Amino acid sequence: MADATVDRRRLVPRTDVVLDDPRLAGALTRLGRPAVKAVVTAVQQRARAGELDPAGVVDAVVDALPGTAGGLRAVLNATGVVLHTNLGRAALSPAALDAIAAAGAHTDVELDLATGRRARRGRTALAALAAAVPAAGAVHVVNNGAAALVLAATALSAGREIVVSRGELVEIGDGFRLPDLLESTGARLREVGTTNRTSRADYLAAVGPDTGFILKVHPSNFVVRGFTRSVGVAELTGLGTPVVADIGSGLLAPDPLLPDEPDAATTLRAGADLVIASGDKLLGGPQCGLLLGAADLIEQLRRHPLARALRVDKLTLAALQATLTGPETPTWQALRYDPAALRVRTEKVAAALGAEVVPSVAVVGGGGAPELELPSWAISAPADRAEPLRRGSTPVVGRVERGRLLLDLRCISVDDDAALIAAVRSAGDR
Repeated sequence: MADATVDRRRLVPRTDVVLDDPRLAGALTRLGRPAVKAVVTAVQQRARAGELDPAGVVDAVVDALPGTAGGLRAVLNATGVVLHTNLGRAALSPAALDAIAAAGAHTDVELDLATGRRARRGRTALAALAAAVPAAGAVHVVNNGAAALVLAATALSAGREIVVSRGELVEIGDGFRLPDLLESTGARLREVGTTNRTSRADYLAAVGPDTGFILKVHPSNFVVRGFTRSVGVAELTGLGTPVVADIGSGLLAPDPLLPDEPDAATTLRAGADLVIASGDKLLGGPQCGLLLGAADLIEQLRRHPLARALRVDKLTLAALQATLTGPETPTWQALRYDPAALRVRTEKVAAALGAEVVPSVAVVGGGGAPELELPSWAISAPADRAEPLRRGSTPVVGRVERGRLLLDLRCISVDDDAALIAAVRSAGDR
């Protein structure tokens, strides 16, 4: 056994030999020698441990190298989850990607080119957001939805009370719970109602001189049914304190496809003083937190010292504006993909692979529309292909269901079909 281990190690190519391989020349230029060498070292270790044939070290290095020096690897999302949190939620539109590339250079993000003087940061992106939601008196953008809520709680309720229904004290993902987030700002929670039923009278009894605002939270990643009751935004107005509505998923206007999802425009018209939403969910934009509402409240938030720590960078502002003013986003297209057209496309790809097509169900994901099911189609493959597909040069992430790997093309561009076919074939050869 010891001899076999020694022999295997001797067969592993030396680092300098691997780095001199012509197949790595482009990566060395694109990523830099230290980054490529780190991948080589890791692959060599796998070969020494017997996880990989030493003859395949260079191929494995090529497969493992990221496409850019940023370290993140582009992934083909074949899960059927449109807003997959682990895959970065919304895929940006080509217009947004172009805007990010342009913003990577020196820009006029805080400069008025006409006067040569300092200008409001991200003014054109903010103007685009305001135009998208005319019901808002003013708008502001921070780095994510949780940050928007933290800013509102800090600026409006630090040392005071936030009145909120017990049924809306949700966990927002990765173990972060709304009560913990709010209490970290120095605000005190005044819980009203019960888990399943809360009335306007509950809020009325709790509001007093120590109230900072009433918080209305859309429980976007679950649904409670049965003996339930909740209070809408319109019923909460007139209680003598601001109403802050966290709608979560970032829908700016009503959408017939998503009748149960609250939207910013309707919520503001119902009387909310401030609406909070995420930019990287149903809006289909970059990660950011949107604040829309009464001009005096927005200005109070914008001028708060914490706003500086939560501000977005120029890349986010550029992507947000392009999302708001540009063409349909990949999120919008994936949600509305015609099942018949998707089936035809899926059968074509499956035929190239000699695979079977099966009915499937796609979902919104990302904490939005938890009960909405999207009729879909998927390529069925052996479950043991899942790991090789994830580890390939073009990573493909599907979902394993009932002992089969399902690959749903809903969230994959037609332009990537050839890459998907090549990846599946390569995974089958391993």
